[in-house]
Amino acid sequence: GPPINDVLGCTDIICCIFFIVAIVGYVAVGILAWTHGDPRKVIYPTDSLGQYCGQGKLEKKPLLFYFNMMKCASPMVLLEFQCPTPQCFFFFLCVEKCPDRTLTLVTAIAKPEDWKYYKSYCREDPGNKPMTEILQKKLCPAYLISSKPFLQRCFPSLGKKGEVITVGDQDKFNDGEKIRDAKDLVAGMKNATVVMEGRQVAMKIFEDYTKSWYWILICLLIAVVLSLIFIVLLRYLAGIMVWVMILMVIAVVACGIAYSSIKYVNLKDTAGSNITLQQLGFQPDFSVYLHIRQTWLAFIIILAILEVIIIIILIFLRNRIRIAVELMKEASRAVGYVMSSLFYPIFTFFLLTIVIAYWGITAVFLSTSSEPVYKVFNETDCPHGRQTCEPENFTISAMKTDCPRSECLFAFYGGETPYHKYLIFFQFYNVFLFFWCANFVTALGQMTLAGAFASYYWAPNKPNDMPAYPLCASLGRSLRYHTGSLAFGSLILAIVQIIRVLLEYIDHKLKGAENKFAKFLLCCLKCCFWCLEKFIKFINRNAYIMVAIYGKNFCRSARDAFFLLMRNVIRVVVLDKVTDFILFLGKLLIVGLVGIFAFFFFSGQTDAFKDAAPSLHYYWVPILTVLVGSYLIAHGFFSVYAMCVDTLFLCFCEDLERNDGSAARPYHMTTELRYILMKDADSGKMILRIT
Repeated sequence: GPPINDVLGCTDIICCIFFIVAIVGYVAVGILAWTHGDPRKVIYPTDSLGQYCGQGKLEKKPLLFYFNMMKCASPMVLLEFQCPTPQCFFFFLCVEKCPDRTLTLVTAIAKPEDWKYYKSYCREDPGNKPMTEILQKKLCPAYLISSKPFLQRCFPSLGKKGEVITVGDQDKFNDGEKIRDAKDLVAGMKNATVVMEGRQVAMKIFEDYTKSWYWILICLLIAVVLSLIFIVLLRYLAGIMVWVMILMVIAVVACGIAYSSIKYVNLKDTAGSNITLQQLGFQPDFSVYLHIRQTWLAFIIILAILEVIIIIILIFLRNRIRIAVELMKEASRAVGYVMSSLFYPIFTFFLLTIVIAYWGITAVFLSTSSEPVYKVFNETDCPHGRQTCEPENFTISAMKTDCPRSECLFAFYGGETPYHKYLIFFQFYNVFLFFWCANFVTALGQMTLAGAFASYYWAPNKPNDMPAYPLCASLGRSLRYHTGSLAFGSLILAIVQIIRVLLEYIDHKLKGAENKFAKFLLCCLKCCFWCLEKFIKFINRNAYIMVAIYGKNFCRSARDAFFLLMRNVIRVVVLDKVTDFILFLGKLLIVGLVGIFAFFFFSGQTDAFKDAAPSLHYYWVPILTVLVGSYLIAHGFFSVYAMCVDTLFLCFCEDLERNDGSAARPYHMTTELRYILMKDADSGKMILRIT
């Protein structure tokens, strides 16, 4: 019988048990994270008592107000709510709305109407206390400055009169201690503004998604339809479609070069178009770059290089492509008998979505599972300064007795419980299991498809001897007998990937270092592990095919696959990789066609789409999303063909070594495949039929 039925026993049982235990531990980490985590910490601002603005009893006070913008003005304080010095306690206060006028405590007390308004920004009602006591106890801010809400925080409304910076139409203000220039506030806001602008860009991007998601889905649906059309046409017109696909890729790239050239010429006399990209610097609005000639020149150069590379490869591989076309025809026949395989990537995508969602949610809950830590703050020397305290009983504690003017205030999020001590380990475990599970899902898809296509190849009488439902049968075999092998291969890959992540982290930490040898060594390690990851993916892919065929364990299958490919290394390069190149051109064509449509639609540069296109902050957001999504969709559909070609190719090599074409040991390959690649029975040498 065919080798696909030779062995039906469980493989790599120890690794299977280990994987199940790891999954149970992963679920336990998720439960711990969901129990302790609170995503509100990254959504809502926190006042100096650790309370969330806009939540609970502060539901009607959604905005964060800074008592004194002049003190503690750093990204650490303004964004992470940590106060590094004792002078800035009660620096944050949740308020209903930002101040709309500029007042000082001195002037406000003198006018009842202003004083009533001013008290709404005090942490507690000052009553009839004298001004010195109010300032000493930090009951109210020393001044109010007209502000505007920005990402749920109140920032001074700075303006300009000529070249002079003003606040509330005044170039000076009284902070309760002395008269200051309005420009002094700039330093207090500058560090926060840089990070806040990043958050604002993120919010604009999110807003663009809310406006354009419908059209993005339509573009992705077009990518699905185009992919299906290409796959169906490959089934019946493989030879013609491959050459049409190649010519269309060349034409699409040529159109890109022509369009970029026209834009480059048209911008010649436009004011400001001749500045360089270096002079322009980074701009969150990418449309700015499209008004620069150098941008279009870069597009011309990149596309021209791509066009030349494709043409040169096609010239040198023209004869090999003819053979690869015949192999594609055979793959089309196999896919035709297992049509359900075209939709299997949807199942893989669904499982990967679950893995990614679980990892992301767990990561958020883990990062927000720390508890508020309160510290002692005092303006004068205090032996308990910066020590941890409990706000509930601080007023009757020895700390308060020793330092009467001290306060127990929220400092940062942390924790000293065993859970918090091992929090970094849980984060690492979450990342590692994410890689392991994602690789497992991908491996399951590869083995399932390999088993289905192998059942086609080894069927003596095609398609009558094939299983009724080859894809479902292959999926059942993979899960029932080979979960351990899948876990083993994905574990090896996950270990290499986590090492690459650690190397990237170390590289990020050493960016400011001057040790050139360390940078060189790190660069070499990153390169080596990148190559190792690619090699392991190649070995794993072929090992899963051998497991699907013979049912042997992972290590033995990987060894057999590797030596089988090495014995046919010329054929691997000539046929298998040329076929991969053709499929890559197919992906490139679909991405190019959908990308061109998305560009003209979302950019509004075509009159036909101006009324239908949504108004966006950054039209590159949906375009990039469509490009990435289209590639993933095309990759999903074409990966079925790629897996089919790889499986048939490996089966063919195995068939040649197992059989000799005699009546006792007949070939399982089809007549068409035998015409493409034959074995000379007399000499035992591999012959490629070029003509």
